[in-house]
Amino acid sequence: MATSGASVKLKRLRRRFGISAPKLAIRTHVAWYWRALAVITMLSVSLALAAWIYDSGMRIAGFHSDESAREIQSLRNHLMELDGELTKLRSLAGSGESSLQIERATQRQLSRQAKALELENAALKEDLAFFEGLMPASESGDEPGVRIDHLRIEPSGIVGEYRYRMLVVNNGGRQAREFKGGLQLLVKIQQGGKDVMITLPSGTEPNPQRFRFEIKHFHRLEGVFLVPSGVVVKEVEARLLQDGTVRARQSVIL
Repeated sequence: MATSGASVKLKRLRRRFGISAPKLAIRTHVAWYWRALAVITMLSVSLALAAWIYDSGMRIAGFHSDESAREIQSLRNHLMELDGELTKLRSLAGSGESSLQIERATQRQLSRQAKALELENAALKEDLAFFEGLMPASESGDEPGVRIDHLRIEPSGIVGEYRYRMLVVNNGGRQAREFKGGLQLLVKIQQGGKDVMITLPSGTEPNPQRFRFEIKHFHRLEGVFLVPSGVVVKEVEARLLQDGTVRARQSVIL
């Protein structure tokens, strides 16, 4: 019995101190106040880290109040600078545009003056020829009667329409009798490769009276006539008729 009791004790010792014995953990004893300080420190670091992450996120997302206010103010200042530069550029552009408009207006005015001088010169030449035509037949050397001076044929700007102008002078002197007659135009055109003669006024003229006139000493005749579209006017001859007889003629080659 003693032997069995010893063996039981031996087994217990083996279980407690042998290989199959439970593992023994050796831990250092730390006071509670150090543990509390460590916990507080970890919490403080965690809160600081969370605040930094939150602030960084707000900055990245653009929701940080201070940064947004500074950025907005910077943008406003930059916008004011751009507005100032734009105002200066507009002022310079307006000045340049005004100078350009003044220059263009000056050019148009000079062009109008040049054109007016040309017209005045042409009118003076016509007046000179007109007064020369009023000289008596004995002084000018022409035979008494009527004549055509300065016949002009020009396109009017409308397709198929031409303008004629001429000066009719009665060379009978102060004792000249009144001349009553009519104007006849012979228009030579090229149509379809052939020369065709058109007589105006034609038999279908709606207003033949516009070709009739009466003069004592001089008279200016002017008007328009029409030709078919697509034709080429080559020559125009103006005739002064009295009782079916040609009293004067003059032609112009275009």
